[in-house]
Amino acid sequence: MRTLLYFVFILFLFSACFPTKIAPTIKDDKVMVAKKFKKGLPKRNSFIFEDPKNENEFYDYINYKFKLDNKDVQWNVPFIVNNITYYLSFNEVERTTKTINLAPLVIDAALENNNLEPVLENSYTSRSGKWYLVLTVNDEEFMDCLKENYVKRDEIVVFLRQLRKEYLATSDYRSLLFKK
Repeated sequence: MRTLLYFVFILFLFSACFPTKIAPTIKDDKVMVAKKFKKGLPKRNSFIFEDPKNENEFYDYINYKFKLDNKDVQWNVPFIVNNITYYLSFNEVERTTKTINLAPLVIDAALENNNLEPVLENSYTSRSGKWYLVLTVNDEEFMDCLKENYVKRDEIVVFLRQLRKEYLATSDYRSLLFKK
């Protein structure tokens, strides 16, 4: 019985890790205040979705889609929905999941008790990250178009969902130059 308890304790020890930060999982998209999602972002409503692609691919997508020639790609990109001009800005942000691993801590503590150097210091914590795209939309008067009480909000969210789907489905952004 004692052997079984030791075995269970060792198994628990080697598999135990405690998350201290957890990156959110956004299934499709989410509209929320950007500052609540990540510190340092503006206090504006934003359209947020996970970006499974490489860094700067959304930049390239927007650059080709709106034929910007690498000028002001990230800020105030004009687009039209139902004959009204709006302005799109975006940020790429990373949110990390950080965990504390107990097994390396215990092993190094045991080594130090025997007057040996710790060998697993780099394994005490582990990190993994997810990248997200945070899109904000303004109108001509710089009003937050993703606020719940904005009159045309639903139309803009539909446009942003189509934009997200096209971005995720497109691999060659130069082909966008030939689309109308």
